[in-house]
Amino acid sequence: MQIRVHSYESMGTFDGPGLRLVVFLQGCRFRCLYCANPDTIPSIGGTLTEPDEIVRMAVSQRAFFGKKGGITFSGGEPTLQSEALIPLFDRLHAENIHICLDTNGNNFNEQTRELYKRTDLVLLDVKQINNERHKVITGHPNTQTLKTAAWLEEQGIPMRIRYVLVPGYSDSEEDIRAFGAHFKHYKHIERIELLPYHTFGVHKYESMGKKYLLKDVKEDRPERILEVRSWFAEYFSNVWTQ
Repeated sequence: MQIRVHSYESMGTFDGPGLRLVVFLQGCRFRCLYCANPDTIPSIGGTLTEPDEIVRMAVSQRAFFGKKGGITFSGGEPTLQSEALIPLFDRLHAENIHICLDTNGNNFNEQTRELYKRTDLVLLDVKQINNERHKVITGHPNTQTLKTAAWLEEQGIPMRIRYVLVPGYSDSEEDIRAFGAHFKHYKHIERIELLPYHTFGVHKYESMGKKYLLKDVKEDRPERILEVRSWFAEYFSNVWTQ
């Protein structure tokens, strides 16, 4: 079964441990106001790719991965192509390649469960702990994302939680502390990754003839990120900032 691929990044350093081949897949149900890759949202698009090609690329770059690196599937939302990814993950593991899956956790069914069980590390994007503000940011409630996190915890699947700090949308002390209270007892969260908001998606939106809704929001200041980091650190021992 072919996989709809948007693009690749070789030697990625921000999407999982070590050096990684990052495969961005096409299609996403979320409509995040600050999406940096709006061209990955439509389900139709990208390049239909044989799994053999992805295995070949991963094996050819394996020498650079070292002990920590591997391949990361991002997007878009990769779990929308779970059926095709399940046998691919099996083949990559047969080649001793470490697999990360970057997901918003909103898509959850029998196939995604099987995919998660084949994933070495899940990078779970929790956009907002407050459900109403999550709906403003993404167009969807956060109910399933939180249920997915709970299921991953029950299964003992390692995860990193990624949280984008958007001024006025996800940086209030109240929300950060609610986040900490919700996840503080989880034992399988390796670390919390705080990602600064940026406007990388502006030009892509403009090239698509669409309006970037957060264009006038200023990017997070380093001192603000440090302040928010200190709140997270009260609940988690391993908080990482990009």
